[in-house]
Amino acid sequence: MGIVAGLDSSPDFTRIVVCDADTGAVLRQGYAPHPLESPEGGGRPSDVDPQAWLLSLGEAAGGGLLEGVQAIGVSAQANSVVPLDGQGNTVRPAMVGGDKRSQVAAADLIDALGGREVWAQAVGSVPQAGQPVTKLRWLARNEPEAAARTAVLLQAHDWLVWQLLGRPVRRTTDRGGASGTGYWSAATGGYRPDLVELALGHHAVLPEVIGPADAAGTTPEGLLISAGTGETQAAAFGLGIGLGDAVVSLGASGSVMAVHTEPLVDQSGMITALADATGMHLPVVTTLNAVRALRGTAELLGVPDLESLSELAMKSTPGSHGLVLLPYLEGERTPNLPHTAGTLAGLRRESMRPEHLARAAFEGMLCGLADALDVLRGRGVEVRRVFLLGAAAELPAVQAAAPMLFGTQVVVPQPADYAAIGSARQAAWALGVSRGTLDPRTPPVWQGAVAQVLEPGEELAVGQAVRQQFVSVREQTHPGAL
Repeated sequence: MGIVAGLDSSPDFTRIVVCDADTGAVLRQGYAPHPLESPEGGGRPSDVDPQAWLLSLGEAAGGGLLEGVQAIGVSAQANSVVPLDGQGNTVRPAMVGGDKRSQVAAADLIDALGGREVWAQAVGSVPQAGQPVTKLRWLARNEPEAAARTAVLLQAHDWLVWQLLGRPVRRTTDRGGASGTGYWSAATGGYRPDLVELALGHHAVLPEVIGPADAAGTTPEGLLISAGTGETQAAAFGLGIGLGDAVVSLGASGSVMAVHTEPLVDQSGMITALADATGMHLPVVTTLNAVRALRGTAELLGVPDLESLSELAMKSTPGSHGLVLLPYLEGERTPNLPHTAGTLAGLRRESMRPEHLARAAFEGMLCGLADALDVLRGRGVEVRRVFLLGAAAELPAVQAAAPMLFGTQVVVPQPADYAAIGSARQAAWALGVSRGTLDPRTPPVWQGAVAQVLEPGEELAVGQAVRQQFVSVREQTHPGAL
């Protein structure tokens, strides 16, 4: 069918892959960092000029990278708001990232609509600091003039698609991106304009939500641009996950998502009911503490890096000689304990050794993510295998403990630009549908990710005992939290 490209605009860089449209084989790649300076004190800025994304895109696509490409798919960072005025100009820099300044706005919105349960029923999620709907509330309260001038709301991937198409009158998004806004419901497939008005103070034009295999348009040069989607949905699509698959992502915080046939309404707010990039649903459960718990333990023990911590942990045994770490160092979201702290239990003279604490850190992190998996399982989500992502997934201590603690097959894919690959796969789908060679209900079948497969095997019973040890300490310390 030719060649297609996938573009992923992450918080810090743009990656582009050029793929064979039939097999998904990566033919060429491009990369460029965003031309941004970190604010004083480090960390990512919460405000970004969207032109930086275009500059990075142009640099990544240099050297004829896109020559011969027939379609492009775009993914970009979630939780972004690009506010435009009536002429299509940005009112202020884009608001991106977790953006903790919006925490008060999130609480305001929850109260304004009548509580967490009302929000969960309305849009499948409860406002969090990073969500676009919460950023709009912050904008209305803190920059009322900018809020008053805001006439159109786009997210990062919507804005990039619109720019690639030459800023047409029609602006589009996809179900995946829309489902993370806090003002679109995956259950009904429709916007809640009243929630935009509740947050922003007035009506704003929202992009048209198009189908997974639809094209957003064609450039004057004849290049087809697919719907685009959020980075999370694109990575899931690039991995090729389907029913029965879950993805556990190990960053500083952790996330667990799984493909499901229907949206899940969770009144506790632990589940965010996202849509995926195929027409299915992608419920997500987040933990605030994953690799940050490992890094903290490494600092406490005076070891130089996570590889050394893993090596130390492997000198211990499952169960860490009775040591249990509840890794709630930044408070926790799953279970919902925002103001708590971590707990180290089971201290005995024989357990007070560095290797046992190292092992307890790995087991605590993975048991916390297993709790998140169980939240989904408890709602009827089938989990037959778990894809484990992130640099920490390569650590021997993680690979030794994850299958027994998750109680299922664990797949560790080879590192690759899965969001960019997923965007390219979406482009191939839209291209095939436009030519009548692919079904709009069935995405192209591409070669799967090269991966290491780990089985719980005979260790399953041991893992269940370690999990029970963790659950017992959690229940004693935070009764009824889950």
